[in-house]
Amino acid sequence: MAIPPELKQLLRQKVTHFGAQEDRVQALVHLIFDEDALALRYSTEATHSVAETYQLRSANCLSFTLFFVALAREAGITARPQEVGQVLSWWQDQRTIYNFGHVNAQVRIDGRNGTVDLDASVLMDRRGPRVISDQRLFAHYYNNRGSELMAAGQNGPARAYYQQALRMDATLPNIWNNLGVLESREGNLPAAGRDYAQALVLNPAHVASLSNTINLYRRLGDNARADATLKYLEQIRAVDPFYQFMMGRQAESGGDYAGAISHYRRAVALYPAAHQFHFGLARVYFLSGNARLAEREMRRARDLGPENDRTRYQAKLDGLQRLERAGAIPSR
Repeated sequence: MAIPPELKQLLRQKVTHFGAQEDRVQALVHLIFDEDALALRYSTEATHSVAETYQLRSANCLSFTLFFVALAREAGITARPQEVGQVLSWWQDQRTIYNFGHVNAQVRIDGRNGTVDLDASVLMDRRGPRVISDQRLFAHYYNNRGSELMAAGQNGPARAYYQQALRMDATLPNIWNNLGVLESREGNLPAAGRDYAQALVLNPAHVASLSNTINLYRRLGDNARADATLKYLEQIRAVDPFYQFMMGRQAESGGDYAGAISHYRRAVALYPAAHQFHFGLARVYFLSGNARLAEREMRRARDLGPENDRTRYQAKLDGLQRLERAGAIPSR
């Protein structure tokens, strides 16, 4: 988290001269994102140190959290890293990404806590973020770097990063899961099994480790244990609103609107405050020709959504009502 001298100078010029904490936070956000300042951009594979992020002007959620927390503290702002168990994230092409973990930053201003996130569209799980130590944030960093190296076929350096991640925080299940994947790729199946098992000790509902365990049992010819683990995984997925939403998107893409409605309704029942889920349900009701239910869910999406989404939802609702009045869709 070391800050280059020229970046410290920039902080003094643009941020720290403000007296109020809230003004400093706003100035820091402008410094990081504005086009005439650092103009930081998102990149999924940009796991960088603070200095690298400053040099390259790109970051993923982890790099941004390191960057923001380091700069905020240098500017006299109380900032801590936060961890989220699961997120959904929407990109410009409306593709949905299913993540098993996410980090962002918490700032404390005049006794109130706020969250600063690189991805404004992210939907956090129902538990929301929790404050973590710098040590655990570093574990995430080394784990990410290890995964990027493993994806590039550099298993030796990847292993070194995973081991360093474990030294930072051996209670992070993602590290054990990824180390198990590495062992599996190198043919050391017993070690892979031990790593997946350790991840599941730390989090019995860790979906990636359960999936990898099933694949490992299949490779070993132990179909009975694979089937038992799959049954347990299906029980977890049945009460996972994010998984239900993803299955709804998949069914919708395949033209199975009845299946999509079933999955979206399940997602809404499990996580009724997620405006994105109501919007998905409204969309497939519309595609199924049910204007009344489409309008109902669109209103719920509008009422639950943040200010920047409400205008978009209202425009879609107005369009729906115009089509219905024109008789273009039935009102069932």
